[in-house]
Amino acid sequence: MAKQRTPDGPPPPPAVQKLRIQYARRGRLRHSSTRDFGRALERALRRAGVPMAYSAGFHPHPKISYANGAPTGAASEAEYFEISVTEQVDPEAVGRALDAALPDGLDIVSVVDAQPGALADRLQASRWRLEFPGTDPAELEAAVQGFLAQEHIEVSRMFKRGMKSYDARGPVESAWTEVDESGCAILTMVVRHTTPAVRPDDVLSAITAATSFAPTRSPKATRLAQGIWSSETESVADPLAAD
Repeated sequence: MAKQRTPDGPPPPPAVQKLRIQYARRGRLRHSSTRDFGRALERALRRAGVPMAYSAGFHPHPKISYANGAPTGAASEAEYFEISVTEQVDPEAVGRALDAALPDGLDIVSVVDAQPGALADRLQASRWRLEFPGTDPAELEAAVQGFLAQEHIEVSRMFKRGMKSYDARGPVESAWTEVDESGCAILTMVVRHTTPAVRPDDVLSAITAATSFAPTRSPKATRLAQGIWSSETESVADPLAAD
């Protein structure tokens, strides 16, 4: 039996602290993917001097985990990741250094020590804002009410393993419309996280399927928040807040 190879040299320093970080994806950087952000983040972590923990083995990589990233093209005020470090650090100081090292449009919002349990378990729902310039607010309101009146609306999307159909109505806990100061029609909605994830464009497809609504152009989508869903208060709570 061949002897199992082991990497030369000492093992990497152990992780002594884990941080949970909220960041925003704004402006033109909303078109960046999670992979694009990962590359930019690793460069920024090195420039900021953050003592990253690495995995063992022949191809060590930083101990960073991402959770429920927004789809490419959507802006977001509430993206999250975790990172393990090999020295005790001040979370606020890490946040300032990392924010200065990241490109404009990728902005650190908050850094805290990780609580017990998985971060993904605390990301149960998102609150989204969709802007419809050039759309009659009354038309949007009627379409949303028609959508909410349905119990089940199936949409389809292409996945790696082929086309898949799923319900885009059930996960929508609430939806309402308003008009901003410029006269633009706005749709705000709270969507529970499911598998597969129901994205803003899925909800728009479901609204179109259930009604005669046909916007003249694609809306701008922004995730305003994501976190713990409370059915009692019908709110999305901060996932980084202490229990």
